[in-house]
Amino acid sequence: MNKKHIAVVMGGYSNECEISLGSGQTVCENLDKNKYAVYPVHILKEGWFYITPQGEKITINKHDFSFQFEDKIIQPDAVYNTVHGTPGEDGMLQAYFDLVKIPHTSPDFYPAALSFNKRDCLTVLKQFGIKCATSFYLNKGESYHISEIINRVGLPCFVKPNRAGSSFGISKVNTLKEFENALNKAFTEDNEILIETALNGIEVSVGVFNNGNNITVLPPTEIVSENDFFDYEAKYLGKSQEITPARISEEETALVKKESKRIYKLLNMKGITRTDFIIQDGVPYFIEINTNPGLSKESIVPKQVLESGMSLSDFFNILVENVVS
Repeated sequence: MNKKHIAVVMGGYSNECEISLGSGQTVCENLDKNKYAVYPVHILKEGWFYITPQGEKITINKHDFSFQFEDKIIQPDAVYNTVHGTPGEDGMLQAYFDLVKIPHTSPDFYPAALSFNKRDCLTVLKQFGIKCATSFYLNKGESYHISEIINRVGLPCFVKPNRAGSSFGISKVNTLKEFENALNKAFTEDNEILIETALNGIEVSVGVFNNGNNITVLPPTEIVSENDFFDYEAKYLGKSQEITPARISEEETALVKKESKRIYKLLNMKGITRTDFIIQDGVPYFIEINTNPGLSKESIVPKQVLESGMSLSDFFNILVENVVS
């Protein structure tokens, strides 16, 4: 049996690089080696490299995404994309792989780019009746009046970069005097920021993936942060409880799963996504969708997969089978 060549890309150019390397390692460890020849590929600012079993870096030929393995030139049959942030979650790698005609597990260029831009994604989904927090948008260098912003979104509110992940640059603002520092922090990550009303409710996160034409919604996870919100420490340094399945009613579970599937279809997604909500007064409010969610041992999606009765190997194999011919 000829094994399919699968490149697992990881890393990226953002602050999420180390997190992505953990996600990629999880995929490499769990893909079925009887079916696939698996190649870890690091996409880094200093270059793109296939990492050999001995730890040697082999430069990728960006002309066709090929690389040398032993005495052969390998062009992968498919790519499993685990790059968080840019260039793997904002549409850039997706467009590149489309150009070199290599199928990949993440959404296509436009859905990836749209969902990575929180402002644009919210604008689209609101047109379809998806409930979202009240928001205000600000670009770097624009004049603004704090009173106008607070009159719109109220206090407390969240100030966040428009295009960033893993809660980098996000602040919860409880008083007017905290506002300027929160803006400066967000602008270190992006020149566009999003200011949103702080919803008060239960935070849940829902994985969704396709198996061919069938869309599966994973058991929701409830997020209980020890900090004021689900920030970087809470996500990656153990400062939160992530409870799967979420401790919400059957009605709320059904509603949030239905809304997650609807958003997946509205945005023309494929592969695995993770959608975050706040359930306030029994109503799920959309926060954001992640098209390359974390897959390391600490991450939410692997826990949901196991809770659903699947092994990680079965799950990753499904995502690869979706795209290999």
